Order: sequence, then structure tokens, then C-alpha cells
Amino acid sequence: MASVRRQLIFDHSADEVWAVLGDPITIRDWFPGVADASVDGTSRVITTVTGLPMPEQIVTNDAIQRRFQYRLATPIIQNHLGTIDVFDLGDDRSLVSYSTDCEPDALALMIGGATGNALHELRRQLDANTSTTKATSHHG
Repeated sequence: MASVRRQLIFDHSADEVWAVLGDPITIRDWFPGVADASVDGTSRVITTVTGLPMPEQIVTNDAIQRRFQYRLATPIIQNHLGTIDVFDLGDDRSLVSYSTDCEPDALALMIGGATGNALHELRRQLDANTSTTKATSHHG
């Protein structure tokens, strides 16, 4: 089984970042290539922009540890665990770690590339929201 981890520092508090990552539906907003998501209990189905449904099992959604884990449940993947951790660095900064353990190994690299892009997109969105909020507050 291969493991890939992507990490990125955010100039946002861990609570602010967790508010997005801890909500399983929001993946459709910040993960490139995901068009929609639905959640029913511990089952999540993401739908790719090509229309492919990808069923997942939510393993952990722990607001205290700020940890979200899920398993892809598709026939092409023998074993998978995705783990997102949000760490508080203080001073309204946080570190997000997104790791993928996957078999077959080649898919871990593909998923790892996608998760790295997703973290950059999430940071871009949070930064844009902060800029908009600051600009709005200066005009009010």
C-alpha cells in the first residue's frame, strides 16, 4: 500500500478551516473535479464533473481533534483511507495535512496530486473570502 501526504499552511484559524473541512458536503466547493456530494449518515457519494459517482464511507469526523477520515468504496480500489487533519499553529494560522493510503499504489499518486490541488484551492477560497470581508468592512 502506498502513502502520500500533502500539507499546506493557511493564514486562517484552525476553527475557520475546520468549519469547511469538517462538513462532508463542502467537498464539492473546494475539491477540483468534484461536481456534487451527498451524505446519508456515514455514507458520502461524491459525483465527479464527468458524472461518475464515487461512494465513500466516512470513518471519522472528529471536531475536537479536527480530523476527517473516509474510505473510497469503488471496485478499482482494493484499500483506501483518506485523512485530513487541521492543526492549530496559533496566531490565526493552521496547518492542514491531507494523507492518502491506497492500494493499488499508482492510484495513491493520482489521488495525492488531486488532494494537493484541493488544498491550494481551499486556501485560495478562504483567502478570497477574507479579502472580500476586509474590503466590505472598510466601506461600511
